[in-house]
Amino acid sequence: MSETKVFLLPDLGEGLTEAELVNWLVAVGDEIRVDQPIAEVETAKSMVEVPSPYAGTVAELHGEPGQTLDVGKPLISVVEPVETQGAETNSPVVEPVETPVETKAAETRTPVVEPVETPVQTKAAETYRTEEKAGSGNVLIGYGTPGGTATVRRTRPRRMTSLVEPVETNTVETKRQAEKLTTSADDLLLTRTRVPGKLGAVISPLVRRMAKEHGVDLGHVQGSGDSGLIMRRDVEAAINSPVVEPVETRAHPVVGPVETTRRPLVEPVETRPNVDSRTGLGIVRRTPVRGVRKAVAANMTRSRSEIPEATVWVDVDATALVEMRAELKKKEGHDTPGLLAFIARFVTAGLKKYPELNTRIVTAEDTSGGEQQEIVAFDGVNLGFAAQTDRGLMVPSVRNADRLSARELDAEIKRLTSVARDGKATPSDLGSGTFTLNNYGVFGVDGSAAIINYPEVAILGVGRIIDKPWVVNGELAVRKVTELTLTFDHRVCDGGTAGGFLRYIADAIENPCEVLVDV
Repeated sequence: MSETKVFLLPDLGEGLTEAELVNWLVAVGDEIRVDQPIAEVETAKSMVEVPSPYAGTVAELHGEPGQTLDVGKPLISVVEPVETQGAETNSPVVEPVETPVETKAAETRTPVVEPVETPVQTKAAETYRTEEKAGSGNVLIGYGTPGGTATVRRTRPRRMTSLVEPVETNTVETKRQAEKLTTSADDLLLTRTRVPGKLGAVISPLVRRMAKEHGVDLGHVQGSGDSGLIMRRDVEAAINSPVVEPVETRAHPVVGPVETTRRPLVEPVETRPNVDSRTGLGIVRRTPVRGVRKAVAANMTRSRSEIPEATVWVDVDATALVEMRAELKKKEGHDTPGLLAFIARFVTAGLKKYPELNTRIVTAEDTSGGEQQEIVAFDGVNLGFAAQTDRGLMVPSVRNADRLSARELDAEIKRLTSVARDGKATPSDLGSGTFTLNNYGVFGVDGSAAIINYPEVAILGVGRIIDKPWVVNGELAVRKVTELTLTFDHRVCDGGTAGGFLRYIADAIENPCEVLVDV
């Protein structure tokens, strides 16, 4: 015999609550082993392969590629062989044959056991409890997984009540057909009342039933859940709110003219779903914000709303740095570190002189039980750098960058860039930085007031290096000039500290040999 195991999508790191299913690596009917990769999923941090904790035959795949799955919900069902259950399974069949006396005793107990298993009322109650546990409006991934195997082994009561079962089965089937017709009618009504661009009509059966019982028109309920999802609390608010009363009075002739004037405002939106109601322009595409883009949006929004940032910038003559690297390249060839690696080395040295910019602000409990903000300083620098990938902007970080030379920094930056672009960066690679270096000069721009990579407190931007007129020793000359931009959290330091750090980096670029000797 065998049993079905349901594997739930695990937390893939740093408390992530969802993941997008990219691709199945197995199919229904495949034989799989323990720890065999079964699916590729993309989180807000990276692309990962999920291994199976069970061995056996794939019975069901809970989800389609491109679908967003919640952590803790069914991912795959596996039929797992269980050798130890053979005697257990056969025992109910053997018992009635070997002991007729016990069969009679079982007959007397059957009326007590049978009603617990199959009455319509019990099934309805179980369905209601299942919906209660599912929450008020959450869209579940998979189906039929909770409590579906508790009564499949009870064979003796069925033999004793075979004449009753057809009646009960017909009753159950009749009720199921009626429920399907009711659900289809409800879905049709919700489709007609849905406003384009909203997902308010996507609700659970529990919420739909509650609305139907209390006469609540779901087409006029504003959902408070994700993407406008209608939750149970929204229906309860509509039931208890006096605003519902005018809806009931629309049937009276006195309110007729008001209804006539309102309808034309809604009808054009419903009949033209591909036209934006505000601008009147056609809608050519709708792109869900999810995965890395969703994480970046949330992080940038939090940064802007919580951090009182300020920005300082300076133009720098990078001629000496460019010439130094050119000389090294003649000697070493392609193994010469890139300009970004040298600047990264200057940054780590500057953070040692100005450690206020290598900190983090956290909220902690004070001695009186209240909350207070603390500035947390670190013993070392994990240097993050912005890397543009096909999946969006990512910020992998070089751990203990302050202990590495320019050559070692260059190798690690190249390695992490490749890992990030392949979608193989781990949450630790992408979430452990203490300071970020952003080279937006590769996009051909001179400067930018960058947004701080929350929860860090500063970010340094480097613009493109171009030829510009520059005064050298009182004479005009053409030099390689770049712009440095530092955005910092004004809570951790003032302009003097920020300006001192920026000036240190600028001097290091203008006189690289002197600084590299000291660091």
